[in-house]
Amino acid sequence: MHLNRRRLFSALAGVASATAATPVLARHGRFGDDDEVAKKWRGETAPKEAYSMLIRDVAPRTSVDGNALGLKPNAVEDQARAFQHAIDYAAAARAVLLLTPGFYRAGDLKLPSYTAIAGVPGATRIVMSGASMMTATNCDNISIRGLILDGSDIPMQGRRGLIHISHSRSVRISDCEVVNAGGHGIMLEGVDGEVTDNTLSAADVAVFSIDARGLRIAGNTVRSAGNGGILVWRTQPGDDGTLVIDNRIEGVAAKAGGSGEYGNAINVFRANNVIVRGNRIRNAAFSAVRGNNASNLQILGNTCSDLGEVALYAEFGFEGAVIANNIVDRAALGVSVTNFNRGGRLAVVQGNLIRNLTNKRPPGTDPNDSSGIGIGVEADTAVTGNVIENAPYTGIAAGWGPYLRDVAISANVIRGAAFGVTVSVAPGAGTAVIAANLISDVRIGAIVGMEWERVVTGDLAKDGAARYAQLSIGGNQVR
Repeated sequence: MHLNRRRLFSALAGVASATAATPVLARHGRFGDDDEVAKKWRGETAPKEAYSMLIRDVAPRTSVDGNALGLKPNAVEDQARAFQHAIDYAAAARAVLLLTPGFYRAGDLKLPSYTAIAGVPGATRIVMSGASMMTATNCDNISIRGLILDGSDIPMQGRRGLIHISHSRSVRISDCEVVNAGGHGIMLEGVDGEVTDNTLSAADVAVFSIDARGLRIAGNTVRSAGNGGILVWRTQPGDDGTLVIDNRIEGVAAKAGGSGEYGNAINVFRANNVIVRGNRIRNAAFSAVRGNNASNLQILGNTCSDLGEVALYAEFGFEGAVIANNIVDRAALGVSVTNFNRGGRLAVVQGNLIRNLTNKRPPGTDPNDSSGIGIGVEADTAVTGNVIENAPYTGIAAGWGPYLRDVAISANVIRGAAFGVTVSVAPGAGTAVIAANLISDVRIGAIVGMEWERVVTGDLAKDGAARYAQLSIGGNQVR
């Protein structure tokens, strides 16, 4: 049938009439007086793009008023039963459940497929009254938006989250606040979707993902997490592909102790092909970004300050890491690409600005662990174009005992350190190229050879490098 302008508006009038006959369902379209599409349709003819937009809005989205379904804002009694009924009703109707401002006491809410709950950001609060607040398993197309989720500091047993969703697709959690969680804030297992523009404070772990199937964690603010900010883990090493981008993470503690298992702003464990980009990270007990057994990890363009241990870490059994264009200000060690003894290899460390390092590491770490180092690498790694200033021990450390293979250190600027570059010359150590670096204001030596922790050469930038066939040193400027 040819759909002319008159027939189209007749169809819209029929939709409006049906809507008026169903008071609980409120339909929202785009046809206000100031709508750009409506303006285009006031003339005798309409552009083709306006016609397409209008067709899309013939069947506008549906919403359900929670008050009409028995929910009462600011009621003192537990409303879990009424809340569950409202969720089930709205999901069955493929409608958005709208919650007016106020608080609603509820808990142990089950989210079926097509759940969509929306409140007024900063004004609609759900106060937990059960063992968990919201859970879903094997349910798809879930949306939670604009809510304050208050855990009431009720302890949650095991690895549980205030919102706990598992084995579900198309999950969207946005514009929410998570407060007073007695466990993790948001816990996701085998989920794809988005966690965006939320504020999470005082949780054990703010956002914890295991075995993601295509997840984007972006634009969130994390404050005062007890043991971790954003965790991306897998039960077995494999492709994950989560994007952790443009988040703000501040004040991550390590209340559970340990030597780095806890206290990281972002932790990627066994998850391959993860991108960590553009995050602002401050004041974490251990690392800003810690990749453990995570291959093809990219750590790009993050700004990190006040870290207790290694700021940016790729360790244990990974193959492939790019750590580029980050800023690190105040940490025990800037960048570490390590554990060649456990298969850790293959990296690019490029264009990072690292400054104001310290010789202090947090309690629980091995007292023999290194500190005061700008960049430490071991195997199959290019270190180029970095600027390092004020490293108490060394600007760049290449290798540890025999664990050195195919490292290139070039075109870096190193200022204000005891040593500019330290390189392992221990028995079994492999090949390194150290060339075209600018090294200034070093207190002891520009380039020196090490056997484990012991300096065993003079300044190789001046002479003596010929004794070590595995080293190529040249073109460095020292002043």
